[in-house]
Amino acid sequence: ETFDPTKVDYIGKTISLLTSGMLDVPLIGFCGAPFTIASYLIEGGPTKNYNKTRGMLIGAPDVWNALMTKLADMSIEYLSMQAEAGANALQIFDSWVGAVNADQYKQGIYPHMERIIKTVKERYPNLPMAMNGVGTDHLVSIWSHLPLDVIALDWRSSIVMANERGVTQTVQGNLDPAYLFADEKTLAHEVDRILLDGVRYGRHIFNLGHGVFPEADPKKLHWLTDYVHERSRELWAQEG
Repeated sequence: ETFDPTKVDYIGKTISLLTSGMLDVPLIGFCGAPFTIASYLIEGGPTKNYNKTRGMLIGAPDVWNALMTKLADMSIEYLSMQAEAGANALQIFDSWVGAVNADQYKQGIYPHMERIIKTVKERYPNLPMAMNGVGTDHLVSIWSHLPLDVIALDWRSSIVMANERGVTQTVQGNLDPAYLFADEKTLAHEVDRILLDGVRYGRHIFNLGHGVFPEADPKKLHWLTDYVHERSRELWAQEG
């Protein structure tokens, strides 16, 4: 059985409503990447090491590739549905893929990710595509070979290191969410460092390294947003 996007047509309808004039902001569509979705299917509950998932990748490669092929097909159709509905960009979240090493990624995951991204880019060549994950510093150089427009870095990676490892795409990130618990002076100092690296790299979208803690103060997030906008303009004027 193939994935039928009409079963989640409410998502497409929502995207269409939001992009038809109700909001004057870009809308990013997204999907979970096959490895991350597979981990939810295989583990059967919360895990810190993804042993069952990695065990299938290593010990049952035929089963693994069949599952990844199925999930990749679903990802392509799900992202395509969002593109058709009017999404302005697409982002793939491979939140837990940092659990695998580089060789495992190349053998059991990379071909499926490449097919997803290439297929969607062929269908929608002008639609930017991004990907992110957690603990993926060792995979950044591999991601640089995927036909992505944006590579999201978590707080373990730096923009400078990504550049040294061959990344040429726009980078996104990568403030450690823990800084949201710091005072404004400490937070501002770290934001300045990231923004300056981004300006010098030349292609940077500021963001958190991965998600917002539920305990984070919304007022701090508003302050952060305003500060990033102000400092970005100042640093581009100084360095540009």
